[in-house]
This record gives sequence, C-alpha cells and structure tokens, in this order.
Amino acid sequence: MTTTSEIAKAFVSAQKEFAPALKNSTNPHFKSQYVDLAGCIEAVIDALHNHGLALIQKTHDCESGVKVETIFLHESGEEMSGGLIHVPADKQTPQGYGSALTYARRYSIMAATGIAPEDDDGNAGTKSMVEKVKETAPLKKVGA
Repeated sequence: MTTTSEIAKAFVSAQKEFAPALKNSTNPHFKSQYVDLAGCIEAVIDALHNHGLALIQKTHDCESGVKVETIFLHESGEEMSGGLIHVPADKQTPQGYGSALTYARRYSIMAATGIAPEDDDGNAGTKSMVEKVKETAPLKKVGA
C-alpha cells in the first residue's frame, strides 16, 4: 500500500498559494483571450516548489492524438497522479500533434491543480448586475 500523507499535506499547502491563471494570450481566429501553457505553469510552480513538490507531465501512447498525465512528485518520494487526459489531433501532422500536446498539457495542469482561468467576463457581468440592483432597489434601513 502506498502512503500519501506527506504529499497530500504538501499539495494542500501549495494549493492555498496558487496564483490566478491569467489570460495572457489571444486567439486571433476567435478574437478571444486564454491562458497559455506557460501561464498555467506560472500560476502553480512556485507554490509547488515551496512545498517540496515537482510537476511532471508524462505522455502515453495514443494513435488518435495525445494522452498526458500530470504527476506531482514530493521530496519524500511520494507521488500523486492527476489522471490521464486525451486530446485528439485535428491533423495527422507534427503541427497537429504539437497543438494537441499543448492543449492536453494545459488542461491537464488545470484539472490536476484545480486552477481555472480568470473569469473576466463573469466578473464584469456580476459587477454590472450589482450596479443595476443598486440603481433600481430602494434603500432600506435595518431595524426600521
């Protein structure tokens, strides 16, 4: 039986320190912003290292695309897997597989660490809704 008491404690501590995954790239086709692979890694790597954790991403055989597994290795020797993620290659070319690998690595890190891209659209929508409520709702005194 494998014990995971050290890695679990370290991972929880590290997760408390993860930075936001900032949307730092633009998709020219859809004119939308997204967090790229480097942004995902930057959001978690310092916190992981501060708690004795290394981030490793293994690839697994797959004919239709790529399979990536994000693994956390603790300095105690314990390890923890985030599971496999499969991303199909849209083209059977090096570029197609490279693109699928980047997507798989990015989404595997986000899933394994529990981070998500910043939600600028959601935050803007929430702010405007709060402002609308303030503008239209009558003020009430508590205890009146």
